[in-house]
Amino acid sequence: MAKGTNEVKIEGKICSGKGIGKKFVKLPWVGRQFQEKLGFIPYPGTLNLILTRKEKEKKKKLEENEGIAIIPEKGYCKAKCFKVKINGRIQGAVIIPKVQNYPEELLEILSPLNLRKALNLKDGSLVEITVYLG
Repeated sequence: MAKGTNEVKIEGKICSGKGIGKKFVKLPWVGRQFQEKLGFIPYPGTLNLILTRKEKEKKKKLEENEGIAIIPEKGYCKAKCFKVKINGRIQGAVIIPKVQNYPEELLEILSPLNLRKALNLKDGSLVEITVYLG
């Protein structure tokens, strides 16, 4: 992919979540779709990034892009995701749930690994992801 055209670099600071992502990722249909569409079964939980105003503008590019659809079972929201590389080292995905009032400054990352442990991260750590748009 040509740099700058099909990828977006986004930085954010790690923050603790509410555990909702963990419940979502554990659903069997979610795991199946990630395996089929992204090539991995996600670690049960998401790594949450808080974005600055500048980085929120970059997130809008993701929201405007088609991405990889996650088709929900009845009673769950639609979502889309994009393949990413975290800190230039670990493959994963960013997920964009289509939920009303979802915080615009929040970005959730999935990976087959526990990213906090694999990258020695804690709340406040700065992370850079490279998002592949297509």
